[in-house]
Amino acid sequence: MAESHQVQVPAARTALVTGATRGIGRAVALGLAEAGLDLALLARDADRLAEVAGLVRAAGRTAVVLPCDVTDPRAVSAAVGRAEDELGPIDLLVNNAGRIDAEVPVWEADAEEWWSVMATNLRGPFLLVRNVVPAMLARGGGRVIDLNSGAGSHDMTYSSAYNLSKTALMRLGQQLHATGHDQGLRTLELAPGVVATDMTAGMRTHEGRTEWTPVERTVDVAVAFARGELDDCSGWFVRVSDDTPESLRAVAAEATAAVPRRLRVLPAGDDDPLRRTLTER
Repeated sequence: MAESHQVQVPAARTALVTGATRGIGRAVALGLAEAGLDLALLARDADRLAEVAGLVRAAGRTAVVLPCDVTDPRAVSAAVGRAEDELGPIDLLVNNAGRIDAEVPVWEADAEEWWSVMATNLRGPFLLVRNVVPAMLARGGGRVIDLNSGAGSHDMTYSSAYNLSKTALMRLGQQLHATGHDQGLRTLELAPGVVATDMTAGMRTHEGRTEWTPVERTVDVAVAFARGELDDCSGWFVRVSDDTPESLRAVAAEATAAVPRRLRVLPAGDDDPLRRTLTER
């Protein structure tokens, strides 16, 4: 059955979205605005932020523009402080900012690029969580969405920094769930499928691809989570190429696994002496 929780968390009224100027982040920010949320928009490009902010305001919502590098601790702290000063408490954090490294085996990876991708994809969300979540808990709860990937749940043979960072990001989100759930924190590891973005357009892996996951599917799940409709899925990995708000509610209602949709090492077989430890802990 679905995991029970004692704290009822109100629907989000405000959100902070990182990487809000392009692709999935932009679509999620605008979708949340259309759903009635006020937005703090964080990215490095001030001009693009201003353009997205204009669209949020055209939808009748408040927008706060936060030019910021998510890997800079002081800049992140200042940006979150400004967001809270101008917007009020942050009810939903969307960790979307991310990069991918070259599509080469790990031994061919450029060391500087490798660490830079790890910093953006993992240090960035950590810094945002560190600055946003304490105030959420002090108010009785809030929500965090990490834009994750199939790279977080499966092995890859290329782009090792992206692969490792998304796997670690999933652990971060699931640790937030494990430690914060009883205090009202709800988390979701949200994989958007393969969306047509600037990042995927430049990847050899997707050359010639004609079928893409509509970004609207990601927006639908993000909006449902913001509204509190998917709180029974807190701590889960979801992939919108297969999951919808409706299907997730149905799966959560019937879930029987001790730790549903979490990272686990698979046993070697039914007779593996670690089978129960690996799958039920």
